[in-house]
Amino acid sequence: MLKSMAKSKYKRVLVKLSGELLMDPKVRFGLSLPIIQNLAKEIKDVHSLGVEIAIVIGGGNIFRGLSAQAQSMDRATADYMGMLATVINSMALQDALEKEGVFTRVLSAIEMQQVAEPYIRRRAIRHLEKKRIIIFAGGTGNPYFSTDTAASLRAREVQAEVILKGTKVEGVYDADPEKNPKAKLFKSLTYIDVLKKSLRVMDATAVSMCMDGNIPIVVFNMFKHGNLKKVLLGEPLGTRVFSKTR
Repeated sequence: MLKSMAKSKYKRVLVKLSGELLMDPKVRFGLSLPIIQNLAKEIKDVHSLGVEIAIVIGGGNIFRGLSAQAQSMDRATADYMGMLATVINSMALQDALEKEGVFTRVLSAIEMQQVAEPYIRRRAIRHLEKKRIIIFAGGTGNPYFSTDTAASLRAREVQAEVILKGTKVEGVYDADPEKNPKAKLFKSLTYIDVLKKSLRVMDATAVSMCMDGNIPIVVFNMFKHGNLKKVLLGEPLGTRVFSKTR
């Protein structure tokens, strides 16, 4: 008897990855090809479930507009530099995914036709319908907005059912778990809880946008192999942010 195939809880998702997930933790800068290759394998595995996947990657492993190194710079200039860093990360992940045999498109909010398609909402949706993985680069294309906000914006535009935010910890805590071993992990939160308590889920603009569109957020540990697939299959991992706690 054939085993029944695993079925994803969601049809279309947006995965938000920080740039730090792509770097070697020992070097704490730049890109680690082995990590990117492993990430591509995990994404390919969940893509095989028939899930339509959009991805937004940060650029903090290369340059962050609000970092200490950018303090003396004009904020808009620093933010544009951070956006360009996301394009580098997106191209690296695209290359790794295509080496795994997965058709992938990079859509950039900043036009650079030699390396990426310009972001057009209808084109993005069409790519998803054709089961291509799409990577949104360049943030929103505007300074003063984070890649978290870009993730919320794109999720609403392409009608994603959920935002899956991959981090290096198990979910959302009431304190930094790397500094406080007694930090409490929240299993579920409301959008209002996140905003009132200033919890480090996504920035306030991004959370407000998800609340307005009623898009749930799942924060989970992306460093643990297989967690992305477990979340898509509906296993109770990480922290879930809804309009009402469940």
